[in-house]
Amino acid sequence: MSDPMKSAVVPFSPLIGVAPLTRRAFLNEDLKPLGVALLARARENPTDANAYLDCSTILQLIGDRDIALSVQAQAIEIQALYSLPAQKAGAGLRLLVIMGPGDLMSNTPVEFLVEDSDVSLDLLYLTLASTWPASVPDHDVMMVALAESEANQPLLQRLDGALAHWPRPVINLPARIAVLSRDGVCAALRAVAGVEMPLTVRTGRKDLQALGNGMMTVGTLLPGDQFPLIVRPIGSHAGQNLEKMEHAADVTAYLARIDAEDFYLSRFVDYSSADGLFRKYRIALIEGRPFVCHYAVSAHWMIHYLNAGMSECAEKRAEEAACMAHFDEEFAVRHAVALQDIHQRMGLPYLAIDCAETRAGDLLIFEVDNAMVVHAMDDAAMFPYKKVAMHKVFAAFRQMLENARQPALAA
Repeated sequence: MSDPMKSAVVPFSPLIGVAPLTRRAFLNEDLKPLGVALLARARENPTDANAYLDCSTILQLIGDRDIALSVQAQAIEIQALYSLPAQKAGAGLRLLVIMGPGDLMSNTPVEFLVEDSDVSLDLLYLTLASTWPASVPDHDVMMVALAESEANQPLLQRLDGALAHWPRPVINLPARIAVLSRDGVCAALRAVAGVEMPLTVRTGRKDLQALGNGMMTVGTLLPGDQFPLIVRPIGSHAGQNLEKMEHAADVTAYLARIDAEDFYLSRFVDYSSADGLFRKYRIALIEGRPFVCHYAVSAHWMIHYLNAGMSECAEKRAEEAACMAHFDEEFAVRHAVALQDIHQRMGLPYLAIDCAETRAGDLLIFEVDNAMVVHAMDDAAMFPYKKVAMHKVFAAFRQMLENARQPALAA
């Protein structure tokens, strides 16, 4: 039998990586010339998988998602393993990351979490069609990065068997990640004290049509609930085709625009504050301890940090700065019991939570995921307070890796 810990061959050409390329895009750099150069490099040497993978990242960043995923598939077919050296010198820690194919929201953003650290990365891309490699790079810790999705469920199940007796510590076990569907999280967090997460169910287009034309009541799909409702296609992210239904007629109009077949349905919760504004937190929960990654204020209930107007409003930034400065003694204390219960139920050393606070003071959960974007790319001049907050996140992530490694060293 082959030794699974045998060192693999190092790729001959350097990988730029997702984090540096995304940072350049964040600074509004035109990445098209680099993409053209990478494509030319790949044409000159069709085995240069790093050029293909970096080109795929650029295509995603400039909005050509379908072409990007096609180029990514070419890269993975050529080579499954990609390496990024640690940015800091020293003995460091070797992290083997199990990745799945997909866009930039399909895997834990590990590159951002270990930027400027002593952690070296080996990224191993696996698909259902691929076989487990005969050898992998030696490593101190493994982390399963691929996110839950309909497409990834079979791969997560397969990984669960492959990693059952892995000779190194494994962070975020596949079976635990598999629970992170919206309805799976809802079921896992049912009856957690201090937590509100409305019942979320999967439903098909036929039932939604019946709801829209009055042939079915809300209570049939969501016992005890009523309008307004939240509807989104299964598999959608970042608010894509997520809408609020005030009345049955809204459902009919929605289905006329959206051609998906399967949807998530849940009750809408008005979480606006006394001033009428909505406030959303992104929390990293690392070994059960919460860290704030961003805090957005918006007049609209569907908040995304980039559309909340944080850059345009000094008052909003001041509020976010105060939130981050006092997070440990305020938000983290208010919801300490609930967050610890979430940690215990989900069983994942690293995860992220998009949430808010209800008018009654409960923690309103929107999403729990292992692949939410967590970064430190915001303009330091405009968001000077974020550097300290994100340093706490990255330090906790690095400590989590060390804590996982230490029992193995002791053994």
